[in-house]
Amino acid sequence: MQSHSASLPPYPNGWYVLGFSNELQPGGIVTRKFMGQEIVLFRTMSGEPAAIDAYCPHLGAHFGQGGTIEREAIRCPFHHFEFDRQGQCVATGYGSKPPPTAQVKAWPLRERNGTLLVYYDGEEREPEWEVPPLDTKGWTPLIYRQWPLHSHPQETTENSVDIGHFTIVHGYDGVKTLKQAETDGPYLNASYAITRKVIGSLNVQAHFDVHVHGLGFSLVEVAVQGLGIRTRQFVFPTPIDEERIVLRIALSMKKAARARELPPYLRPVPPRLFNWLVPRVILSGYAHDVRQDFEVWENKIYVSPPALAKGDGPIGKYRTWARQFYM
Repeated sequence: MQSHSASLPPYPNGWYVLGFSNELQPGGIVTRKFMGQEIVLFRTMSGEPAAIDAYCPHLGAHFGQGGTIEREAIRCPFHHFEFDRQGQCVATGYGSKPPPTAQVKAWPLRERNGTLLVYYDGEEREPEWEVPPLDTKGWTPLIYRQWPLHSHPQETTENSVDIGHFTIVHGYDGVKTLKQAETDGPYLNASYAITRKVIGSLNVQAHFDVHVHGLGFSLVEVAVQGLGIRTRQFVFPTPIDEERIVLRIALSMKKAARARELPPYLRPVPPRLFNWLVPRVILSGYAHDVRQDFEVWENKIYVSPPALAKGDGPIGKYRTWARQFYM
C-alpha cells in the first residue's frame, strides 16, 4: 500500500480529539497513541484533566501501566514520583526534594463539547487558536463510535467540501450548495441541502451546516426538514502514526421537551424515549454513511495537483486553506 506521507506531511498542527469526557472519570488514567508516540490522559480527584508524555523522566516507567492518581497528581508506579498537571514533579517516593530535572512534557488540553482535545504543534508552540465551546443545554449527551484507519486527517476532512462524492458514494439526491465554502484562519464553513430516501418511497430533505476547525475537529449541524429534528454530527480524525488515524464520530440531538414538538405521527412516543432512541437510530445511519468512505480512504493516494472537474466542489480552495497547518 502506498504511503500517504509520501506527498502529504503526516502530522498537521491543530487540536485533536483523544477521547470523550465520559471515558475519563476522576482518578482515571488512559493511554493514547498520538503523532507517533504514546501520551497519557488523566483526571485528578477534583476532576481536572491533563495530558502528559507517557514515560516518567526519573527512570522511564510508563504512567499508564500501573500509575495511580494521588489527589491532584499522577504517581509513577516505579518509585512513586508524583507529577502535577503541568508535568512538574511535586513529590518523590522517598520524601526527598524532587530533582529540578524531574519534569515531563505536558500537552495543551481542553475539555470542550464533551471531548478531550489535545493540541499538537510540530515546533511545540503554544496554541494560536481554540475550538469554540457549544451551548449544550437542551441537547442529548454525545454518543459515539470509532475506527482505526489507514488515512490522513486532511483526506478525511476534505469530504466536507467534496460535493461530488455526496451523490456518487452516499447516494444523496438533489445536492445543493446553500453557502459557498468560506475560510477565516483555521475555520472553514459551508452549507448544503440534500435529499435522501429513508424507507420505501419516503424521502427527507436535510440542511447541513459544516463547521471545520483545523483538520481534527469538524461539526455538521443537521436540520431535517418537516420533522423538527436537529442534530450535531461530529467528525474527529486523530493521527496515530505516519500511516494511521483513529476516526471518531459523535452525535447529539436537540431534545424534544414536549410531545407537541414532534411530528404528528411521532407524538404517541414519550419524549424521554424519543430523546434516547432517535439519536441512536440516527448514529447508526451516520456510521453507515461514514463507513462507505473507508474503502476509498484506505486505498487512495494523495494526488497533487488533482485533475479537478466542474462538480467537484471547492477542493482547491480547501487544500490552499489546509496548508497553514503544516507551517
